[in-house]
Amino acid sequence: MIIETMKEKSMYQLQVENMSCGHCVGAVTKAVQAIDAAARVEVDLATKTVNIDSATALAPLKSAIADAGYPVTSAA
Repeated sequence: MIIETMKEKSMYQLQVENMSCGHCVGAVTKAVQAIDAAARVEVDLATKTVNIDSATALAPLKSAIADAGYPVTSAA
């Protein structure tokens, strides 16, 4: 018998600099989904915010975005 445990998802709102185009949206989304393939990612270029719904802790998600070249300046 296989028992799967469901991790509780959290919603994070991050302020992310250096995003200005569709390529940036794709790069940030890809970085997050490399850490959590099931994460839901919404990017708003006008406000430079990224909303992430994920079961993964915040720190690895922030690191992945920063490693992709987009510094995270704040998180809520």
